[in-house]
Amino acid sequence: MDADLQARFNAQIALEHTAERVYLQMSAWAEAHDYTGSAAWLRSQAAEEAEHARLFMDHVLDRDGQVTLAALDAPPAEYEDLLAVFVAALQHERKVTASIGELYAAATEARAYPSLPLLTWFLEEQVEEEASVSTVVGELEKVISDPSAVLLLDRELPGRRDDAGEG
Repeated sequence: MDADLQARFNAQIALEHTAERVYLQMSAWAEAHDYTGSAAWLRSQAAEEAEHARLFMDHVLDRDGQVTLAALDAPPAEYEDLLAVFVAALQHERKVTASIGELYAAATEARAYPSLPLLTWFLEEQVEEEASVSTVVGELEKVISDPSAVLLLDRELPGRRDDAGEG
């Protein structure tokens, strides 16, 4: 694997591990504020991000590259409300999408064609991830001033992952 591309893949692995930690921290915040449904959903997201990091690691290793894990900063631990949690999650998903797009462009430029199917799968996955989080943001924006409605949405969230065959 080309050295520059390997470095980019390692950066993506770090970003996926960062996403895992972001979701775990968000889950802890939600649990501490009695949003148990959101906490479960966010914890599921964290597990998915860990799996994504593993898939990128496996790809680098399968291409005879070297994986180098990076040090990670602590994610934010405080949020104004549940809407702020999901807005931050959406921003992070968009950051991941942009990063994978840049990795795809770099792989194309490096003619690393065996990497393209994996990256295409991830780009498609990111469309789903952004849409899922965006839906929650939109719903929370409508009900954030009604604590009862927020609690109903919170209780519904874990079932959405189950309905999608995830989690």
